Amino acid sequence: MHIDLPEKRYYKIGEVAKAFDVNTSLIRFWEGEFDIIKPKKNAKGNRLFTPEDIENFKLIYNLVKERGFTLEGAKQKLKQNPTKIVQNQEIISRLEAVKAELIKIKNQIE
Repeated sequence: MHIDLPEKRYYKIGEVAKAFDVNTSLIRFWEGEFDIIKPKKNAKGNRLFTPEDIENFKLIYNLVKERGFTLEGAKQKLKQNPTKIVQNQEIISRLEAVKAELIKIKNQIE
């Protein structure tokens, strides 16, 4: 899954949900379930997610939505070998970016 978010310091929950094509309730739920997601909260209590949180969401999304892990299975996988999962996610992200660029070039040629 290729996430297309502008470079920002903080992202609102709606922006994150739209980028991952999920409901905001799922973002809030995952925030409570996974301790690697720690959004900042402003005076109103609105969640502000950092780019690091977005990378963690990518990991969780890949494990749960794309690879079919249960929440408990995803938690265990993240605890067992987090560096390997991060490396695999980086490789997947690069390949998806290349694929998106190739599709863009193909569409321009046609």
